[in-house]
Amino acid sequence: MPKLTVNGREIEVEQGLTVLQACEQAGVEIPRFCYHERLSIAGNCRMCLVAMERSPKPIASCAMPAADGMVIHTDTPEVQKARKGVMEFLLINHPLDCPICDQGGECDLQDQAMGYGPDHSRFHENKRAVPEKYMGPLIKTFMTRCIHCTRCIRFATEVAGVPELGATGRGEHVEVGTYVGKALSSELSGNLIDLCPVGALTSAPYAFHARSWELRKTESVDVMDAVGSNIRVDARGLEVLRVLPRTNDEVNEEWISDKTRFACDGLRRQRLDRPYVRCDGKLHPATWSEAFAAIADRLRGVDGVRVAALAGDSADAESMFALKGLMASLGSPNRDCRQDGAKLEAGVRASYLFNTTIAGIERADACLLIGTNPRREATVLNARLRKRHLAGGFPIGLIGEAADLTYAYQHLGAGPETLAELVAGRHPFADTLDKAETPMLILGMGALARADGAAVLFAARRLAEQCGLVDPDHAWNGFNVLQMAAARVGGLDLGFVPADGGRDTEAILDGAGKGEIEVVYLLGADEIDTGRLGEAFVIYQGHHGDAGAMRADVVLPGGAYTEKHGTYVNTEGRPQIGRPAVSPPGDAREDWTIIRALSAALGCALPFDELASLRAAIEEAHPVFARIDEATPANWAAFGRDAETGVDPFASPVANYYMTDPISRASATMAQCTATFVSGADTKTGTHG
Repeated sequence: MPKLTVNGREIEVEQGLTVLQACEQAGVEIPRFCYHERLSIAGNCRMCLVAMERSPKPIASCAMPAADGMVIHTDTPEVQKARKGVMEFLLINHPLDCPICDQGGECDLQDQAMGYGPDHSRFHENKRAVPEKYMGPLIKTFMTRCIHCTRCIRFATEVAGVPELGATGRGEHVEVGTYVGKALSSELSGNLIDLCPVGALTSAPYAFHARSWELRKTESVDVMDAVGSNIRVDARGLEVLRVLPRTNDEVNEEWISDKTRFACDGLRRQRLDRPYVRCDGKLHPATWSEAFAAIADRLRGVDGVRVAALAGDSADAESMFALKGLMASLGSPNRDCRQDGAKLEAGVRASYLFNTTIAGIERADACLLIGTNPRREATVLNARLRKRHLAGGFPIGLIGEAADLTYAYQHLGAGPETLAELVAGRHPFADTLDKAETPMLILGMGALARADGAAVLFAARRLAEQCGLVDPDHAWNGFNVLQMAAARVGGLDLGFVPADGGRDTEAILDGAGKGEIEVVYLLGADEIDTGRLGEAFVIYQGHHGDAGAMRADVVLPGGAYTEKHGTYVNTEGRPQIGRPAVSPPGDAREDWTIIRALSAALGCALPFDELASLRAAIEEAHPVFARIDEATPANWAAFGRDAETGVDPFASPVANYYMTDPISRASATMAQCTATFVSGADTKTGTHG
């Protein structure tokens, strides 16, 4: 390991680090614009200049490997003069936009000009003007501000896997943009806004809405998919204005998907802000007492076996635990959190987790995708797969629909027959898995949310055992289920599945259609076919006027994920805490408090009346919830059903990535994305005005 001296202090660093990284390990801040820890080194901006003894001129520390015996000085008069010169050049063509720039207050150029730049400019010529570039409905461009750091280009090419950005022209005529005027076709494009150090790329939906210092910042967890991306929710008053990523190397690194970032405007639209009771075929506003009374009247005399509950995809663990307790008090064994009908077993935790963990993908050396399109179902996780692919030695096979996943793979087949060939050892990719030291497979809802899902699950388990994907001795479990719903793992951990003799989602819907189920409680369950509920009395608790609310006989307004305390368990089994950034609108309340109040109105009050006691009860009954932010390994056991699989090919469950839940369906921004990327309304490839 090389030893070098930084400002008189000798340090030892790992082989392969740069001088900039060595200086930061020594506690010395080095200014930079083009350098980013997760991108390749470009060495464009020269802001990171430092002095090295025996070097005739300052060196770019981001591009210089640390070597044994180096003596580095980071704050000499020579370095200070060099940095001021670089900053002066960067500001030659930069417009005086700070008073009206959305990046103001959180701009790297602003901060570093203040800390390292000169106090005047010697440039008196006309500044260069660059026309704005079209990048789609999410990114607003002010390319006159661009300093050509190329962070956006490198991110699009390396991380997002969409090489649609580049630099054209030479010298002062260099311009960054798409080669043709088209929307940037990546589900990670919003991260360009965070990466841009100067405000050349800003958020189109957020533009001119607020300044950074006006916002109240709350750390929380995303529920748009099951990755559990760590986010920061920025709000002003009662309105969420933007969502930004928080760094968590175990989960999302520092990226979030476009749906996570931009669907937040859906929180303001089509909201349920008061209870409703259906009278004469129409929903009428009501008080909480009237809504509870209507439910109590309908439940009076109804046998518990004729009552059922379904939990939706974004329900928090607290509300599901409370609803499970309420159903038990009513004597109902009919409950399910798998509203898509996925054949997942709550009894064996390893059967429904992403056991490798998201960070563990980087240890794998082979991968088999079964019935999944991770680019649509878990965008940030797909970026981790691409990262591992770029490192080399990572063959990927896919069984299911062929799609552009942003990395190369072998398309092995379309359905269960190919999986059967792998299990039987008749397919060449089985040898690839056999020879790998740490192979993994990813089983998606396209393979499990179908009639033969249990048989597919069994076949995938057999393949994992036969090809050495599960190796307890080396602490490796390569069997992974990629969940799509933020609530799914938490619901399975809580046992929100049919009790003995109870009905699952399909049986509940059948029973409601036949009149065998009289009352159905929908906890944010909007993805079911509400037309199959027949004449059942439907109680809907949720935050948007989506499909469930339209069918309901009583509507109980709950809080969205940005408006309540909630625990969510991501696809790898990691419990994480979501926190309220704003209050629920109108008469809406946090979900668990509604269920607790209803239980009292029904004469079977649940044994907790505050959040702390509720969480204590959850942790006592299910200890995994006590290990917040930890992905607890699960024990391997038998699961699945040894039965014949069907012949239908695996189909992707995501038809429109931008609209998969009530919040995104209510979002005007996601509607624009749907028109641009899904409906094909934006087919223009020339210059956009």
